[in-house]
Amino acid sequence: MPIEALNAPLRNRVRRVASDRPWVWITLGWRDMMAHRAISLSLGGTLALFGWLLSLLLFEAGAPWAILPATAGFFILAPLLATPLYEVSRRAELGQTVTLHQAMQAFRPQIAMMGVLLLIIHLFWVRVAGLLFALFFGGVALPSLAQLPMAMLQSEALLPFLVTGTGFGCLLAAGTFALTAVSLPMLVDRDITWLEAVTISVQAVMENSRAMALWAGLIVLFTGLALVPFFLGLVVAMPLIGHATWHAYRDLVIR
Repeated sequence: MPIEALNAPLRNRVRRVASDRPWVWITLGWRDMMAHRAISLSLGGTLALFGWLLSLLLFEAGAPWAILPATAGFFILAPLLATPLYEVSRRAELGQTVTLHQAMQAFRPQIAMMGVLLLIIHLFWVRVAGLLFALFFGGVALPSLAQLPMAMLQSEALLPFLVTGTGFGCLLAAGTFALTAVSLPMLVDRDITWLEAVTISVQAVMENSRAMALWAGLIVLFTGLALVPFFLGLVVAMPLIGHATWHAYRDLVIR
């Protein structure tokens, strides 16, 4: 990347796009996923398996209440976990072949720094969720995992718990989205610092508020639907969103 581009003002590094542009990213992401099915679906399947194991561990640890906030953590950590998919799309754009081993090599020190940041955000969210659960359902004996949803539905504390938790979660998710919208694929593609990548990502979101609001909504929709069949939908949703995120980066950030 030319030195002049690195020193350019932020507004000169971000491109404005049409508000409906995310649909193009989804289309291109689907194309990349179909062209590299073995790698893409195996990475999605690994994430689904991780979700099953995490739920089992939390249930065995006597903390079934943590399954929901931990599951919500997929929205926070997914941009990091999709790093190999960005490398697949990058190589495909250059006309290069790619193996799973090569895709996994996309993890670099600056991406590790982003991982630390996202992990801190995720742990903060889980802690807050635990405090909210204790605040609204404290002193109530926890039922079995099968009975927990019905017990919560019958509780008078459910509505204020959902309103408070959802409101706080949305604010945290919006902030995380702005930080990671294009920063991680940018770190795969360029030799820059994580702080610079985050700054440009936030600028891209601010400069394209309508398009990025639609993009965030599509991510929530696809991921939410993927989580409903007990993480099974992540096999497809995760690689689709990951590949599409690469194309969002290529559209939004000027080389």
